[in-house]
Amino acid sequence: MGRILVVGFGPGSADHMTARARQAIEESDAIIGYNTYVDLVRDLIEGKEVIRTGMTEEVSRAQAAADLAQTGRTVAVVSSGDAGVYGMAGLVYEVLIERGWREGDDPEVEVIPGISAIHSCAALLGAPIMHDACTISLSDHLTPWEVIARRIEAAAQADFVIALYNPRSGRRTQQIVETQRILLRHRHPETPVGLVKSAYRPRQAVVRTTLQDMLDHDIGMLTTVIIGNSTTFYHDGLMITPRGYQRKYDLDTAQQRLRPGERLRPENEPWALHGGCGR
Repeated sequence: MGRILVVGFGPGSADHMTARARQAIEESDAIIGYNTYVDLVRDLIEGKEVIRTGMTEEVSRAQAAADLAQTGRTVAVVSSGDAGVYGMAGLVYEVLIERGWREGDDPEVEVIPGISAIHSCAALLGAPIMHDACTISLSDHLTPWEVIARRIEAAAQADFVIALYNPRSGRRTQQIVETQRILLRHRHPETPVGLVKSAYRPRQAVVRTTLQDMLDHDIGMLTTVIIGNSTTFYHDGLMITPRGYQRKYDLDTAQQRLRPGERLRPENEPWALHGGCGR
């Protein structure tokens, strides 16, 4: 059987690539990926067949992987971050399913997880995603802007920490402006915002700013924008979102008001939905 290994290799630095991702690339006969991603793993692909494509040629990459794997070869489709988060995993499956493929058929498919941008960028900023968070891509090449705008509105209303992927490109300049406008309807102008470009790569840049001032800084396709929720704060340059259990613990004393076994009692969490949906 042929094999397709859909590899998420993390931010792009060797230190943050999993052992399985490295092994998968090394054991593959052919490597397929977007030009920039192939360059990031060039030290691992010497002597292998390499198929490079441009930014908007994701379908052709998935088709090429299926074609090669069906000849009995092992093919690595590489993505930065996690291959299942705005990566190639779903598209590889879609192409195979269109050809009548079912799980267990030839070729075998393995999806290898990696560190996504929301996680790598959050680590550089401090601890901004300690509570509920979501990711939204601002690229409207494949998703209508009306749908993206509704998702931004809903996430803002629900007080999610929000990570924006693909926030701006040379031709897509208004999406980030409109996103700020939507968010300012629901978030305080001083809400902390982190801008991280090329996390853990040689040209890494980290900016800590606010929702009202975020557009005063350089934001491009290599930038991930992390917008805090109503509790996120800055401390000595660190962007921190509390874990959310302020009513259940005290940070200024060693003796906690509630013992661990008492914290889940209904009287100590009056905000919770106790007894199921029927009550």
